[in-house]
Amino acid sequence: MSTKVQVAIAFALSEPHHVRILQGIKSFAERQGNWAFTFSPEEYGSSIAALKRWPGHGIFATVTTEREARLARNMHVPVVNLSGALRKPGLPRVMVDQEAMGRMAADHLLGRGFRHFGYFGVRRLWSAQQRKHGFLRRVKEAGGDCAVLETASSPRSLRSAQDWLAPLDRWMRSLPLPVGIMASIDLRATMLIDSCDRLKLRVPADVAVIGVDNNEVICELCRVPLSSVSRSDLEVGYQAAALLGRLMMHKPRPTSEILIAPDRIVQRRSTEIVAVGNPVIGAAARYVREHVAEPFGIERLVRAVNRSRRWLTQHFRSCLSCTPYQYICIVRVEQAKKLLAAGEKLPLFEIARRCGFSETRNLRHVFQRLTGTTPAAYRRRCRHSAE
Repeated sequence: MSTKVQVAIAFALSEPHHVRILQGIKSFAERQGNWAFTFSPEEYGSSIAALKRWPGHGIFATVTTEREARLARNMHVPVVNLSGALRKPGLPRVMVDQEAMGRMAADHLLGRGFRHFGYFGVRRLWSAQQRKHGFLRRVKEAGGDCAVLETASSPRSLRSAQDWLAPLDRWMRSLPLPVGIMASIDLRATMLIDSCDRLKLRVPADVAVIGVDNNEVICELCRVPLSSVSRSDLEVGYQAAALLGRLMMHKPRPTSEILIAPDRIVQRRSTEIVAVGNPVIGAAARYVREHVAEPFGIERLVRAVNRSRRWLTQHFRSCLSCTPYQYICIVRVEQAKKLLAAGEKLPLFEIARRCGFSETRNLRHVFQRLTGTTPAAYRRRCRHSAE
């Protein structure tokens, strides 16, 4: 397409993750060289209905209601949907894999030794339901139990704040401690932490909390800095733009929606805990974390807690669902992720040294085995997200 291609942005730019999606769209558009964008004059985005007679070529939208879905399906130009609000909108869609975000949050809490879990989310919103299903399925696979509280999408229809705070506090009182809880979004996670403050529960010693979206302002301003699942919004935007480009050239649409794997866990203080009922295994787990920069193996851990290797392996499996060696690798890779995501670009041999690996190749091997990607690729992705 040599002439200008007119593309409409019909979604709100007041959400941080929408801005990141737009940056991904921009990256693709810059490679095309002939895309021109139409924006709503309001920050809350334009309606699909307002674009009914718009003389353009393609639209990016967040379709959240059945009415909007019908309008989008009847548009004279292709529409790529970026929202997970509806289960089957009948439109080409690109979004983060919602179930995978739930599984990632569950794995993070399981790795901290929790056996009791909770999920706090939104009724009826399809994306929240998918996050819940991913979380519950992973917890069940690991043999844990999970309590669920789902409420309306907004408390504004209620008479007072107490109408939605009271049910949350009652639910929190009913949970066995210690407990790890996932909230469907970061804002709901802040509600959990506020409830803990009202009930005199310690975060993360009694209740560990993880959110979704990694809204950095919210996560850092929270009463206890909040761990969160980071979205891959730049990649979502780029792949959505690539899809719209194909559709505008009248190429066949994909037979299923395009799901992008979530980015990573950004750990903050709300989950900095090893919740193990067995005091010896708790001490062993703390020893690993406190000495992560030192090269050591199972024998040193055996000496540190004065137990046999067989005993330690058996009880690590029952408490943390992994062997002592696997746990050491997990902690070392967590440390490597932090160093790779930091602003200071350390050489890989230095990162390997600070994570207790004797050689850089050992870091590469263990990192790729546990994450599915290389340290270099992980660093590039983190830098791309930061930019």
